[in-house]
Amino acid sequence: MGKAVSVLFVCMGNICRSPTAEGVFRHRVEAAGLAGRFIIDSAGTHGYHVGEPPDTRSMEYAAKRGYDLSAQRSRKVAAADFEAFDHVLAMDHDNLRLLEAACPPQHRHKLGLFMAHASRAGSDVVPDPYYGGGRGFDLVLDYIEDASDGLIAFLREK
Repeated sequence: MGKAVSVLFVCMGNICRSPTAEGVFRHRVEAAGLAGRFIIDSAGTHGYHVGEPPDTRSMEYAAKRGYDLSAQRSRKVAAADFEAFDHVLAMDHDNLRLLEAACPPQHRHKLGLFMAHASRAGSDVVPDPYYGGGRGFDLVLDYIEDASDGLIAFLREK
């Protein structure tokens, strides 16, 4: 890896899945001694929660595993993100479609599903835990940890 690699994680509201992905990925990058080689952020396809911290349940379940999401604030994907980031990774197919519709053609190669980097989860999406209970937030963390490890391995090979 030469220059810093920039990664943007995207879900719908940027309060559950994508801030969790940002926090977990950042933690794992730091643990791997690669902190200076990455620019990591998250955003939502919708602006429902702009400026708000992550969902309290996301923060609570992440904290149980040693991840601190408290400094993050929700933001909506901006047109400039498609140029600024090397990888724009959606949590599910709906949000990927929204990104594809908004992304200029010359940057579409940067778009993908985050779970494409997972090796153990057996799912191609990170399910939205917002309307469910605690088990959903734990499952999200399991999936995100798996995909984060795969993404780090993938990017190390580049």
